[in-house]
Amino acid sequence: MLYTCVCERPVTFCGFQREQASRGVQLFHFASEPSNTTETTMAWWKAWSEAEGRPVVGALNFNAAPDAQTLYKAMKGLGTDEQAIIDVLTKRSNLQRQEIAKSFKAQFGKDLIESLKSELSGNFERLIVALMYTPFKYDAKELYDAMKGVGTRESVIIEILASRTKAQIKEIIKAYKEEYGSDLEQDIKSETSGYLEQILVCLLQGERDNATLYVDTALALQDAEALFAAGEKIRGTDEIQFITILCKRSATHLMKVFEEYQKLAGKSIEDSIKSETRGSLEDAMLAIVKCTRNIRCYFAERLYNALKGAGTDDGTLIRVLVSRSEVDLNLIKPEFKRIAGKSLSSMIMEDTSGDYKTALMNLCGSD
Repeated sequence: MLYTCVCERPVTFCGFQREQASRGVQLFHFASEPSNTTETTMAWWKAWSEAEGRPVVGALNFNAAPDAQTLYKAMKGLGTDEQAIIDVLTKRSNLQRQEIAKSFKAQFGKDLIESLKSELSGNFERLIVALMYTPFKYDAKELYDAMKGVGTRESVIIEILASRTKAQIKEIIKAYKEEYGSDLEQDIKSETSGYLEQILVCLLQGERDNATLYVDTALALQDAEALFAAGEKIRGTDEIQFITILCKRSATHLMKVFEEYQKLAGKSIEDSIKSETRGSLEDAMLAIVKCTRNIRCYFAERLYNALKGAGTDDGTLIRVLVSRSEVDLNLIKPEFKRIAGKSLSSMIMEDTSGDYKTALMNLCGSD
């Protein structure tokens, strides 16, 4: 059987040159410059282990007790010292914030999140409170908020489920159950329908294969042919075939599938999805493809769409900055500048104001 070795190099594209190895195995080694052969970036399957990607790294010589006291004093009596809150919470890591919350409770007998909610308001409150949740609880909260009340914000559900690993999704399901006493899959089923429901539930199952160095090129070609037969080759679209392959194959495997599909169809998988599907199903499929190819570019687009034009999608702006600030935000910013033609920090400066802007800028860091 023939295999392809798909490798990665941090930050830059990976260039490969093919070598024939023994026993029917295809291997690749790095070329000095990117080639047109199987190019990958650091996609979602390895995005959150890169120290250089984190603008928020926490405080050295950290001590939760004085930070908790600073926050208590900032909220005590008449008025609130917003700058003191910003200085503490935007310059600490998430783990450090959890320790501060424990110390705050131990020293003053109060819940820090509830205290912050009572003192702050608007988008500034929304941002600061978001910082206080652990990553999995924050994702669970965003999913819950996207489904509660009238209407469903499908874009939020798509963003979270398409961009998290299967291990992370398992933790999100657990956090959702603990926080809201409800089953995430059942809630998604009750709020969505049709093929969108199927693709979201499929992502939620966490059945995607783990990314490996070796890709079965014969299977990748078979999958590419199946996708071609399910869309471009027929009148109408076999959506289930698209959903099955996109949701269950590993990211490294999908990269090879996309390459083979381009050869077969004479167009990218993205272009085919756009021509074969519509609405939220199209959005979900494209999100999976984008996160597989380059998760930084995906989040850069999300941020750009949140900031461009009249008005600001503050929910998306807050969610992406908070969830990626200790992951890969520093690596998202160059992609943003390429898409927008200006820096992320400059657009935040233009679109926001007051304490909200100050806190966002602290999270974003300099470009």
